[in-house]
Amino acid sequence: MTFVQLIDCRTSRLDEMNRLMDAWVDATRGKRTATHALVGKDRSDAAHVIEIVEFPSYEEAMRNSNLPETDKIFQEMVALCDEMPTFTDLDVVRDEQLNVLAARAFFAAMGSMEPDRIAEHVTDDYVDHDPSYPHPVEGVGAVRDQYASWRAAFDFGFRVDDQIAQDDRVCTRWMWLGRHKGEFLGIPASGQEVSMEGTTWQRFRDGRICEGWWSYDRAGLMEQLGVLGE
Repeated sequence: MTFVQLIDCRTSRLDEMNRLMDAWVDATRGKRTATHALVGKDRSDAAHVIEIVEFPSYEEAMRNSNLPETDKIFQEMVALCDEMPTFTDLDVVRDEQLNVLAARAFFAAMGSMEPDRIAEHVTDDYVDHDPSYPHPVEGVGAVRDQYASWRAAFDFGFRVDDQIAQDDRVCTRWMWLGRHKGEFLGIPASGQEVSMEGTTWQRFRDGRICEGWWSYDRAGLMEQLGVLGE
């Protein structure tokens, strides 16, 4: 279970605190178990600072706290604070990246939803970057037609393997599995079972996808369809 520690302190020396944290990150390289650190400053009280540190588990956090480098930095951090910091230990019982959930819902729907429903997932001004097209596909109508052509050529679905989020973007590594049921780039339906691996970055705005960048093994797909030599 993911474990989070909140360190609540008061200090007027935030710049020195930041340099101290940089020193800890450098000193514990290859040893630390923390995966994410976030520092926030109270908008109504500039001396009120909260640091949030995330660990894979409580046990990993304990390993981290027992590092000599951690103890040294902690003593220096206390010296920078106006009073003794307080600690809150939290076992994370729910952790949802909403854009990640939206991306997963998009891939779950692809292949089964009707083309008109793609507007539920993308914005009206959506821009699609696909290496197989000479120019970006712009607008919900254009991407609907693009999706409809794939759906006419294949019965398909996506298996999501990995997802990561950064700011307003989500990256999904996926496996595409399909059956060739209709003409595709001049290739008549073969009934062939085919697959592709790929990665898609998607940018979100107000909970919907407004831009996407696709990278996938199109050459491998063509080889499976008998167009390219093995």
